[in-house]
Amino acid sequence: MKEEFLHFVWKHRLYDSGSLCDSQGNRIEVISPGEYNRDSGPDFFNTRINIGGTSWAGNAEVHVNSSDWYRHGHHHDNAYNNVVVHFVLNNDRPAITAGGTGVPSVIPVISPGVYEKYLSFTGNPLLIACQEEIHRVDRYFLTHWLTSLAIERLQSKAAAIKDTLKETGNDWEESLYRLAARYFGARVNTDNFEMLAKSLPLKLLRKHADNRMQTEALLFGMAGMLSGELFREAVNDEYFRDLTREFRVLRSKYNLVPMHGWLWKFHRLRPAGFPTIRLSQLAGLVCRRRGLFSAILEASGAEEIRDLLDSPASPYWQEHYTFGTKSGRRTGHAGRDTLDVITINVIVPMLFVYGDSRGNRRYCDMAVSLLEESGPEKNRITAEWKKIGIEAGLASESQALNHLLNEYCRRRRCLECRIGQKLISQGLTPSSTHNTLLESQLTE
Repeated sequence: MKEEFLHFVWKHRLYDSGSLCDSQGNRIEVISPGEYNRDSGPDFFNTRINIGGTSWAGNAEVHVNSSDWYRHGHHHDNAYNNVVVHFVLNNDRPAITAGGTGVPSVIPVISPGVYEKYLSFTGNPLLIACQEEIHRVDRYFLTHWLTSLAIERLQSKAAAIKDTLKETGNDWEESLYRLAARYFGARVNTDNFEMLAKSLPLKLLRKHADNRMQTEALLFGMAGMLSGELFREAVNDEYFRDLTREFRVLRSKYNLVPMHGWLWKFHRLRPAGFPTIRLSQLAGLVCRRRGLFSAILEASGAEEIRDLLDSPASPYWQEHYTFGTKSGRRTGHAGRDTLDVITINVIVPMLFVYGDSRGNRRYCDMAVSLLEESGPEKNRITAEWKKIGIEAGLASESQALNHLLNEYCRRRRCLECRIGQKLISQGLTPSSTHNTLLESQLTE
C-alpha cells in the first residue's frame, strides 16, 4: 500500500473511527485531521485529537510502517516535535521525537472496498480510468469540479506566460508572437513553431513587415524549408526560387542559422494544417498588424479578436499545399476553430496576466468573458470525453476537460481528483457513515 493512499484515508477519515486506539488502549477521537501539507515538514498541520478525554493539538504524520519515522530522519528533526499522532498501517517501532517525546501510533481499520476501488483506478489500462463509473457522479458535482479545473488551467497557463515575459524582457508583443506561433503548429508542429519564433524574433521580422516576400523568406528560410532537400519538386518553382534568393541575402545580413527542415511533420495532417500554409498565415499576421497586443486590449469581444488574428496565406499558398505542387483553389484563411484555439489558449491567459499585473480587473473580466463567448475546443481529448457522455458546451469546459485528462487522468492522480475521490470513497461498506463525505468539498 502506498503512503499517498494512507494520506487520502486520513484526510477523508475513510476508516472505522472506533478502531483508533493508542498503545494503552485509550480511544483516539479525531476532531480534525488537519491541513494537508505538500511541502517539507509533517504531513498534516493543525490536527486536533482527543485521547482518553484529553484534547491535543499539533500535527499528524502518516507512514506505511512506523519505522519509516526513522528512515526519513524525523527523529533528528525538530520540525516533528509537535506531532501528536502517527497514523500507520504497521506499527513496527515506536516513534520518538528529537525532543525525546513518544508519539502515539494508531493503526486504522480500512474498508477493503476503498483500497480495491483505488487499485482498480490506478491499474486501469483505459485512458479515463473511471469512465465506466463516472455516470454515478451527479452533474452539479461535476460542473463544480470543472469550474475549479478551468481556473487551475488558467493559472497554469498564466505561469507559463510569466516565464515567456521574463525571457522577452516583459515585451508583450514579442511574447504574444511566440505564444501564438506555437498554436499555428496544428498540434504536431507546436514545438517547431515555438523554436522558430525564438530563433526569429518579432523585432527582426518587423523590419521587413512592409514586404510580404521578405517576411515569408525569413520564416520559410529559418524553418529550413528552402534548402532544396525537403521539396525536391520545387527546383523549377519560381516562388520558391524568389524566396531562396531573398533569404540568402537576409541570412548573410543577420548571420542567421536555420532549423533543420526534416523536423517539420506533414504526415496525418489535413493539407490546410500543413506547416507551409501556417507559416504563410503567420507571415500575414506579422505584416498586417504591428501592434497586435495593443489592438487586442482595445477589442470589444471574441469576434473582433478573431478578425485581428485572421490573416490569409499569400496567393501562392491559396493554390498550393507544398512548394512546387499545385492544388485546388481555396481561401487560405485559418479556420474559426484555429482562431478560437489561439484565443482560448493565448489571448485569454495573456489578458488575465496583463490585468492582474496592472491591478486592472477590466482585462481579467475580459479574459473570462472570452471563454464564455468562444466555442469549445474540438480535439482528441474532448472527443474522448464525448464518447463517455461528457460534452463541453463552453470553452471553459473544454479547457477543464483538457486539463483533467492531461494532468489527472494520464498521471493517475485519482486521489487528487474530486471525481476519483468521490468514487473511491464509495468503496466503503454500505453500513459506513462516510458515503457522502466528499459532498462537503462543494462548499470549501
